[in-house]
Amino acid sequence: MASPLAELFSDLGAVFKQTSSGWYVFGAQAAIMYGAARLTADVDVTVLYGNRPVADLIEVLQRTGFSIRVENAAAFAERSRILPVVHLKSGLPVDIVFGGPGLEEEFMQRVSQYNVEGINVPIASAEDLVTMKIFSGREKDLNDALAVISTQGKKLNLQQIRSILKTLETALDRADLVNTLDELVQRS
Repeated sequence: MASPLAELFSDLGAVFKQTSSGWYVFGAQAAIMYGAARLTADVDVTVLYGNRPVADLIEVLQRTGFSIRVENAAAFAERSRILPVVHLKSGLPVDIVFGGPGLEEEFMQRVSQYNVEGINVPIASAEDLVTMKIFSGREKDLNDALAVISTQGKKLNLQQIRSILKTLETALDRADLVNTLDELVQRS
């Protein structure tokens, strides 16, 4: 019998296959897959869905065993770019984040496949996950970034992370992201 997480990933894969949408796992579940010791109650995924009506995705999700967690879901998703759902078989909440052109498309090109009980699950690359976690800046995300840096060691392409963080610093008029990476590398 498959675990709840495996069932969830199988059903998510079916939804995104039906809608011809690229997707990947990020957030705490991805950090766990890269070796972080962390508990989490939800799954975060990014989907490249384009400009299609969100109502169509909601219909496929509901047919595939997901329930919507917010009122006026299509309007909420259009406004926030997030669609909160729950997987009925497992009871696991999922936040579906609608990615757009640019950085999320880049991240999609670098996804890794992670095997969960025979199910191939696309996850953000370790480098892109560290980048996202540093950009978020929350303490738990920085701890996840540190765990990934520590577990991945020399396999991690720090130059790639540094380059993306520099680009974000320039675009957002910030000067703290690369320094945060350097501090985390020192700590690891």
